[in-house]
Amino acid sequence: MKLLLIPIISLLFLSCTTPTKKEKSPKHLANLATAANQKGFDAELTQYKYPFDVKFFKIKTQSQDLKMAYMDIASGKPSDKVVVLLHGKNFPGAYFEELILALNQRNYRVIVPDQIGFGKSSKPKNYQFSFHDLARNTKALMDSLGVQRYQLLGHSMGGMLATRFALMYPSSVTKLYLVNPIGLEDWKTMTSYRDLDQTYAAELATNLEKVKNYQLEFYYDGKWKAEYDKWLDIPKGWLEGPDYQSVAWNAALTADMIFTQPVFYEFKNLKMKTILIIGDKDKTAIGKAWALPENKVRMGDYPKMSQTVKQMIPDSQLILLKGMGHIPFVENFERFWASFAKTL
Repeated sequence: MKLLLIPIISLLFLSCTTPTKKEKSPKHLANLATAANQKGFDAELTQYKYPFDVKFFKIKTQSQDLKMAYMDIASGKPSDKVVVLLHGKNFPGAYFEELILALNQRNYRVIVPDQIGFGKSSKPKNYQFSFHDLARNTKALMDSLGVQRYQLLGHSMGGMLATRFALMYPSSVTKLYLVNPIGLEDWKTMTSYRDLDQTYAAELATNLEKVKNYQLEFYYDGKWKAEYDKWLDIPKGWLEGPDYQSVAWNAALTADMIFTQPVFYEFKNLKMKTILIIGDKDKTAIGKAWALPENKVRMGDYPKMSQTVKQMIPDSQLILLKGMGHIPFVENFERFWASFAKTL
């Protein structure tokens, strides 16, 4: 399927507005020069270019002044159709690029936030991460943009967040898409808990080879393609950059959030049309690596879990993508789009 893509100029995100005279001060230019010469990426990915213009929403949350990065991509034609895309734990909103372009072709405005602790957004040292607070932050962003009703798509961890958001703000969500969401089972009933110190130590001990091997095993069913290489640029840059301890600490905090805050028991309370899109080769399961053998074999069974959750959600549809893994819109976009587009 060939998509006629709308030409969009990729912009450097070092500034999301035209620089002011103040921004051109010697100090500002010196900061830019430092960023340009710095090895790796800083905590907020200043040196990494997103595919579309990046803006920042300033938010006061938990007595802190933080900022949420987001992309807001109009279709180019007057339209009230809006889709909000919520990213997973190991990727920022930038990986939705191809989906954004395709949705634009369907005349959708697409809004893609980076959650606090992820991507280009703030990486606070002290923050009580919860899906409730991330949902509240996202709702505040949407309210600031004057957008009241929208379709909501969450991938991976974003599926857990999208579920929590839909439960908290049902009148805002016209349709809910869960694309290979994690949280289709409650891992804390199947494996042991690892505290923050253990999780942080594991994050600090990672390297690019471990990142790639994890994605290869759990995301892509053991089949790596050259086009996946670009999604290693961010972890590589963070590992080489000056702020990896901050990035690792936020990763540990959010991993703890995922493990301890299941949405599984509340799928039955969703009121809107919900569409599950599942690559049946996905094996993602938090804590599977240290689970007992008898539990390990049954964790992350996405075909089985998705059937169970479909029965729990009153108005739901399940689309199984045969032979595809955790990120179907990256693994084979045309196959993903062929199924997804029929539901719009």
